[in-house]
Amino acid sequence: MRAGQLVVATPALSDPNFARTVVLLLQVDPDDGALGLVLNRPTGTDVDEVLPAWADLSAGPPVVFTGGPVQPNAAICLGHGRVGGPSAPAYSEIEGVPGGAIGTVDLDTAPESLSATVAEVRLFAGYAGWSPGQLEAEVEEGAWWVLDALPADAFDSRPDQLWQRILRRQGPPIAFAASYPPDPALN
Repeated sequence: MRAGQLVVATPALSDPNFARTVVLLLQVDPDDGALGLVLNRPTGTDVDEVLPAWADLSAGPPVVFTGGPVQPNAAICLGHGRVGGPSAPAYSEIEGVPGGAIGTVDLDTAPESLSATVAEVRLFAGYAGWSPGQLEAEVEEGAWWVLDALPADAFDSRPDQLWQRILRRQGPPIAFAASYPPDPALN
């Protein structure tokens, strides 16, 4: 498991914080644990309401996303880097995402100074965090699939369908889980 990969909840994961979530790993360290952002939990809060300067760069839907249950008042910004664009100190690329530049963006920077570097951003309130060895244990227990990310995953315009789309692109047997009902008892 490494930064830039996804951990995708299996149907067995029933914790309401993570059921049917797609998490982009930002950091994986054996001594510090893992940190990531839930990519498919949009809130009803427009970026315009909380950080109006960033609204024009926000990917659609231009709302704040719930990044996870840890520090829900902390803001983390992901940027979709422009291919061949100049580097900027306020943009830190996440290694390991094949074929594309995704990175964190310093929100204290003026958005207009990043327009040549970053094509769009997505804002997250909070993050997902695991202590050392915790995420690995959860993967072993069958709570998560570890999958490769595509650059578009973090900026998907239909986050409500992201879990199913990522599972379908894996092929069998994981793809079969995309049609697993939210509550099999109601089937």
